[in-house]
Amino acid sequence: MISFFEKMMFNPKWYHYILILLLSPLSIIYGLIMVVRRLLIRKISFGTPIVSIGNLIVGGSGKTPFVIALALRYDGVTVISRGYGRKSSGLIEVSREGKILCSVEQSGDEAMLMAHSLPKASVIVSQSREDAIVLAKKQGAKLILLDDGFNRVNIEKYEILLEPQIIKNYLPFPAGAFREFWFIKNYANVVAKEGRDFSRKVTFENLTPKMLLVTAISNPQRLDKYLPEGIVNKIYLDDHSYFNKEELTKELKQNRAISILCTSKDRVKLEGFGFNISEMKLSLNIDQDIFKNIDSYINKVKF
Repeated sequence: MISFFEKMMFNPKWYHYILILLLSPLSIIYGLIMVVRRLLIRKISFGTPIVSIGNLIVGGSGKTPFVIALALRYDGVTVISRGYGRKSSGLIEVSREGKILCSVEQSGDEAMLMAHSLPKASVIVSQSREDAIVLAKKQGAKLILLDDGFNRVNIEKYEILLEPQIIKNYLPFPAGAFREFWFIKNYANVVAKEGRDFSRKVTFENLTPKMLLVTAISNPQRLDKYLPEGIVNKIYLDDHSYFNKEELTKELKQNRAISILCTSKDRVKLEGFGFNISEMKLSLNIDQDIFKNIDSYINKVKF
């Protein structure tokens, strides 16, 4: 069922359009509500540089590697995330200046990946981004990065919106993958389009002749064009799902696989399982003009 709706949102076939047509009135109502929300809510200024990296589409668009690329460029960075998929609530410090302070179950997979990837930055997860910003400022953050912050319309910030290379369904939820109407992108300071303003670079670590692909990301079929030879089977779980060691052990034996191939986001949830891991690593090549625009914003806020 989830696979059906993911295909309807990201890569619809002719038979999906029947349901899209039926759901489109709800999508228009939802989109209008989001427009009114964006127009009526007042923004709060925290008096510190805050850069949001977000998107309008549900699911992966490169936000996490984009945040990592930005955080590696600056000093005194604190990354604030919702912590999707975590088995905890409230505000939790995932890392402080690179030191890991909690488990992946408490942080969620994306936040833990960022914590492992950023040896000098701090990472906080919180439902209340405002509380996390206050804590980050108290701890001396010079720059705050909001992961998936475009819909946090009450916070004054510099907006970077990531746009996929190809969009086939422009409708808002539930008929499409958009969180708001597509033209809301005009509220962003920068609209970074994949293929124009940034591109993905995929590398692999510890490839083996027989690999079992295991992943829990949104729209996992997007990995297909990057996959190496040697995939003996594919296991797709819901986005942010956690893995069961016994089930994966059984699948490895049944498929006679030598290793598990997974993304870096998945790997942080497989630590301690003892499996031979082949890792698919994603990084981004980002247009230098985007960095220049951010530098200009930071200097403007500071002075």
